Amino acid sequence: MSDDMIRLVTIGRIFRWRWRFLAIVAVVGALVGYGASVVFPPQYTASASVLLPGQWEERQLLTQVDIATSSTVVDRTAAKLGWSGVSGSELRDLVSAKAADGNIITISGTSGTPERAQQLSDLLAKEFVSFATRLAGGSAGSTATTGLDDLRQQVVETNRRISELAKASDPGQSVESVQARTALEKLSTSLAEAMTKLNEADPATAKAGMAVMGPAARPTGEAPPTRMQLVVGGALLFLLLGVVGHLVAARMDRRLRTEPEIAAALGSALLGTVEVPEERHAHRPRDGGNRGLFRRVLGIDTRWEPRAPQRAGDEAGRRIRYGRVCARIQDRRPHPRRLLTVVPQGDEIALRAAEQLVAVAENDPSPSSSSGERPMLRVVEVSVDRPTVPDRDTESGALVVLSAGSWTAEELSGIAEACADARHEVVGIVVADRVRALPARSAGPPADDAAPALAARGRATGGSA
Repeated sequence: MSDDMIRLVTIGRIFRWRWRFLAIVAVVGALVGYGASVVFPPQYTASASVLLPGQWEERQLLTQVDIATSSTVVDRTAAKLGWSGVSGSELRDLVSAKAADGNIITISGTSGTPERAQQLSDLLAKEFVSFATRLAGGSAGSTATTGLDDLRQQVVETNRRISELAKASDPGQSVESVQARTALEKLSTSLAEAMTKLNEADPATAKAGMAVMGPAARPTGEAPPTRMQLVVGGALLFLLLGVVGHLVAARMDRRLRTEPEIAAALGSALLGTVEVPEERHAHRPRDGGNRGLFRRVLGIDTRWEPRAPQRAGDEAGRRIRYGRVCARIQDRRPHPRRLLTVVPQGDEIALRAAEQLVAVAENDPSPSSSSGERPMLRVVEVSVDRPTVPDRDTESGALVVLSAGSWTAEELSGIAEACADARHEVVGIVVADRVRALPARSAGPPADDAAPALAARGRATGGSA
């Protein structure tokens, strides 16, 4: 299986087991987005277009964009608007300009109402055209214009002289006279074309032709981000953070999942692995009090990364495995003395496996053991936070039953130390594994011992021993 498929399966498992928690997180994110929309009121943006006739290079258009949003133009706009509490520096953050195709400068203004946004963009466009025209007609522009006028007069005078020379030339039809007149006419035409191009390239003429292409359209919708966008964005952001948090927690998870690791943490031998038919919420910790209620409401009392249950065998096969474990227990403790069966508190799968072991040990002798005697087991749940095991009384050791992937090495080491403090030797370890329960078959009448009696279990809580 590829890594991508594994990741998709993992994310699907998160949504399957933690959908309630993720839904609550998404609602919280939506509320945060709504609160942000209240703190930051909606804004509206209107745009006006200014046409620049003639030929303009790209860098010249960018220069005009900078002029449109310059401090001079914005300050003049703010002074004419006369909005209370809005200065030129504050207004500069509410306006923008960009160059569009066709020598068009689009000027945009943003405000809290559609009317004010339209008024701002229209007045800013007018001030830009006025300032650009005045800038083109400045002192430097006046000098350039005077030079161009002198040049035009010289061209006109030259054309007049050429016409006089053409008339004064030999009116005959000789080849030389015709060529002279033709050359003078071409020279006059070239001067006229050059003068036309010079007039078209005159920056003062071009800039004087700037025009606002109609009033700005009044905006009908809010400028992004809208309130709906903030709400949806907050929900999606918090949902993504929730999924990422689960993935990070899974990456940092230190719970032991293999039998050798569990045996090494408890410092004892593995006696076998038994199967427990899957039940709904069998891996749900049984927390009490307000904390447990809070976890159940949020849906975080259910583990989202349990190992996928294997296909279960029949009831006879499971009883054989329990019987073999009992035989190994009896081989390690040949004398028929009681054993303390320690189960981590909250491990429902291990508790059911321990109860089944007690039932099998009480009802089925162990013919494969050396003595043929039955081990006597007493189940005790021990808190992993502050493990305390009852002191040694009639028991000759402790048997630890737990499920894989539920506890860390530190927690299991604490249970082993608590057993040692209570003078219990850890005889062995039994790992309980979930399996899919097969549908019941209506064969014959059930056996007399098909319904195992549940063992009375104790509870050990308190401080460290």
